[in-house]
Amino acid sequence: MDGPASLAGVELTALRNVRLLDGTLADLDLAAGEITVVRPVEGGPGTDATGWRLVPGAGEPHAHLDKALSAELITPGPRAGNDLVAAIEQWRALVPTLTAADFADRARRAVHRYVANGITTIRTHADALLAGDPLRGVDALLGLREELRGVVTLQVCLLAGQDVPDAVIEDAIGRGIDVLGGCPHLAEEPAKETSRILDHAERSGLPVDLHTDEQTTTHHLDLADLAEQVIARGLQQQVTASHCVRLGMLDHDRRRPVVDLVAKAGIGIVTLPITNLYLQGRDADGAVPRGLTALRALLDAGVPVAAGADNLRDPFNPVGRADPFETTSLLVAAGHLRPAEALAAVTTTTRTVLGLPAAGTGPGSRADFLLVPDVPLDEVVAGARTARVVVHGGRVLADTRVSTVLDLDPMPR
Repeated sequence: MDGPASLAGVELTALRNVRLLDGTLADLDLAAGEITVVRPVEGGPGTDATGWRLVPGAGEPHAHLDKALSAELITPGPRAGNDLVAAIEQWRALVPTLTAADFADRARRAVHRYVANGITTIRTHADALLAGDPLRGVDALLGLREELRGVVTLQVCLLAGQDVPDAVIEDAIGRGIDVLGGCPHLAEEPAKETSRILDHAERSGLPVDLHTDEQTTTHHLDLADLAEQVIARGLQQQVTASHCVRLGMLDHDRRRPVVDLVAKAGIGIVTLPITNLYLQGRDADGAVPRGLTALRALLDAGVPVAAGADNLRDPFNPVGRADPFETTSLLVAAGHLRPAEALAAVTTTTRTVLGLPAAGTGPGSRADFLLVPDVPLDEVVAGARTARVVVHGGRVLADTRVSTVLDLDPMPR
């Protein structure tokens, strides 16, 4: 793979001498979008991957493509940045000016960034809007899902607040959304709002992904209520709780029974470090909370924990690179995960939480993976290098190579 020629658009049938996650070198055969053979290096025809390491396909388990790249459209507020409430207010003020075409354009540009960085599976939340056609953003993302089908795996999750009528939710289900979502922690009666969304899920059979406990107060945990309702109803579909900030604020004695409930209910958790580090803790005068969930306790209990970035350059997060390795570095630095745990959170566990089969992990798995320069795993997780080759279903979607020239000769005195 050395040299200037790009692999973009190439359908790979074989990779030779590639480094796997466990450090071994291997030859891979690919066919019909899957990895069919993984064996010790034998050589033979195929793409020479010497000097490259294979990482399982990365995913973004919690995006907001309807909001992505809207920061430039926002009139800055009086403070240096937003908390959650201020971000919601800014977004709602902008919504009446946005058309379906605008939603589609920004979402498409955001997806291009994700793909270039190795993310080819995305679950995006889409607001049921409170001004104009409530589903114009949803429709834009459903259209983008079809436009990119076979290239990017895109799941569209309706984000319905308490003010969204049941009829709008049913309409969205009829239009073909993939997942039902909501934000009970912002409702006047959180448990009642959770019940409402789960009622729709039971009738439709759709999986559920709720914004949960995105606050640092600990008087009540919607996560515990969600787990109890899932168990009581015997829900069989995938249920995900995103954010779960309050859980990370609890001491061991209060946290343990909630974690046990979550494990019993089979709920997957999504943590979103960059956005919650930005939004949470702005009212703290000291000992500012990090805004992350109880990562270690959840992992130790066997709960699947995926990780993503959440918002991308919008009122809820004005920064971000749409890069899985930005998330892994934050999981290590702010979440105290081991590098291998951080990598799993943005790759294999993301697919588990999204209800997708394994990818890029061995024979029979989907040929979704990325190739990064063959450096130690810790360096990959710490931020990787810009150079990477992105493969989805055996097809190279993006090929980025970087050349750096240094001149470090001492300056003449």
